[in-house]
Parts: sequence; structure tokens; C-alpha cells
Amino acid sequence: MQLGTRWTSGDEPPKSVPAALRTGIEAVDATIPVDQLGQPRPRWTLTWLEGRPIAELDTGIIVSLDDNGQAVARNDPEDGFG
Repeated sequence: MQLGTRWTSGDEPPKSVPAALRTGIEAVDATIPVDQLGQPRPRWTLTWLEGRPIAELDTGIIVSLDDNGQAVARNDPEDGFG
């Protein structure tokens, strides 16, 4: 069993985040504007499903690995954002 972790968008992901997933996370983070009003940035949650890493942003964006091991970002259709 692997435990997940959380971190703030824009911060360096923890070492437990696989390198292949980091590229997708960094691409999503690059699209989040810097808040000039001091609002907190959303947070990522890393979980593992059937041994595969999944990073979900508080906004509902999910970054996972496809069958080729490439990072893929998508909106969760259940979250109301997509």
C-alpha cells in the first residue's frame, strides 16, 4: 500500500510523485494565474489507484498516466468545472 500526499500548486511536488507525472502537474500549474489578492492557491492530492499514481487538483483537474506512461490532464466530469 502506498500513502498519498498533498502540496500547494506551484510548489515543488514531493519526491513520492513520479517524474512522469510531474510534467503534467507542472503544465497545469503553469496555467494557473498568480492571485494578486492573496487568495490561497489550490492544492494537489496524490493518490494511487491499482498501483498507478493520480494527482488531483482541488479544482477537479486530474493528472494521470496513460498506457504509454505519459502524463494526461483532464477535468473530472463530476466536479462541475468541465
